[in-house]
Amino acid sequence: MNEQTIESEHEMKRKIIFLIVIIVIFLPIYAFQIEPRLVKVNSVELGTGTQELKVVQLSDIQLSESYKENRLDKVIKKVNQEKPDLIVFTGDLFDNYSEYANEDAIISKLSELNATIGKYAVWGNHDYGGGAARVYEEVMTASGFQVLRNNGETIPLANKQLFIGGLDDSLLGNPSVSETLAARQQYDYSIILTHEPDVADGFIGTDTQLVLAGHSHGGQVWVPFYQVTNVLAEKYVRGLYELEKGMHLYVNTGIGTTVIHARFGVVPEVTAFTIHI
Repeated sequence: MNEQTIESEHEMKRKIIFLIVIIVIFLPIYAFQIEPRLVKVNSVELGTGTQELKVVQLSDIQLSESYKENRLDKVIKKVNQEKPDLIVFTGDLFDNYSEYANEDAIISKLSELNATIGKYAVWGNHDYGGGAARVYEEVMTASGFQVLRNNGETIPLANKQLFIGGLDDSLLGNPSVSETLAARQQYDYSIILTHEPDVADGFIGTDTQLVLAGHSHGGQVWVPFYQVTNVLAEKYVRGLYELEKGMHLYVNTGIGTTVIHARFGVVPEVTAFTIHI
């Protein structure tokens, strides 16, 4: 092996080491400081009817010292740009209420979200923990949301009837599929909100067209060849699923973070549905 070949191999090793060092330094910066501050809008189109409905879903804001309400400005702007008929929130407003509350500022921000028909929310497990159960419904109501807990209502559209129902949190609440569906009368399309996605199977065969969930954070940190999961978010983790009997489930990957305040490969999400009823 001549000197030129040896020098070339040394140069290649130096470049590889340099690249590894750059990756090791950059990845934590990206995961903790850059990706959690991004927001993407995922658009989903469903149905074949003539009545068009725009629904925007938010989930898992997880407000904390690491994600304060002023960070919502970008989210609010993107949501309002969609000009939604309905805005739905599928739980976990707080990360740990006992450590971070600031209700007045939160109400002020959430009140900036605009929908032509209405805003609806359900409870997440973090909305029960840390004392949040005392204030969650009050905060959401003051922000213009109707909080659903094993109930729902029928919304008259131009030519159709829409039912929107909400299941109580399946970890710390008292969820009841039968109570939730008991509120349904005549309807053309049914949307059910739930925090935990795996319980969506309980609505299969009930003439429910769409279930919207969160909770999983989409794994929050992407790991090659391994899917990070959460309790009751092990079967359904992220994105759109077509289940039996023509029912769809969408699992929103959320806005905020929990446990570790980082995201990698799972950019915070706003989901904009165009539903043809």
